Amino acid sequence: MKLVLQRVKEASVSIDGKIAGAINQGLLLLVGVGPDDNAEDLAYAVRKIVNMRIFSDADGKMNQSIQDIKGSILSVSQFTLYADTKKGNRPAFTGAAKPDLASQLYDSFNEQLAEFVPVERGVFGADMQVSLINDGPVTIILDTKCH
Repeated sequence: MKLVLQRVKEASVSIDGKIAGAINQGLLLLVGVGPDDNAEDLAYAVRKIVNMRIFSDADGKMNQSIQDIKGSILSVSQFTLYADTKKGNRPAFTGAAKPDLASQLYDSFNEQLAEFVPVERGVFGADMQVSLINDGPVTIILDTKCH
């Protein structure tokens, strides 16, 4: 899995002009699923995300997790994280998982996250518009195959 974590003051995702999910303080996750991803990747990503200390404590140091601040997650599927830009000017997305596998793993990932923090989400495969107020900014890339 490839994920982009953005610490946000607020974020929302809309489809056809209607808000599908919205959060206040927490994390916006852009979630890409690869063809070799499995339950271990999901567990690793969930564990890292819910425990990562990227929220400020009373002294202004990044020392608190999303659980510590009682934040929420907005999860948005993002197959374009697997873009291959090596050849030409048009990205190829053949490195992303097929939609049936990606949808299944994305759903499972969100269900596992929801065991720890509230999770809002976009709609898998939909044309979505994402709005956010990035906090910091703090943006982190997490690749479950690089640990």
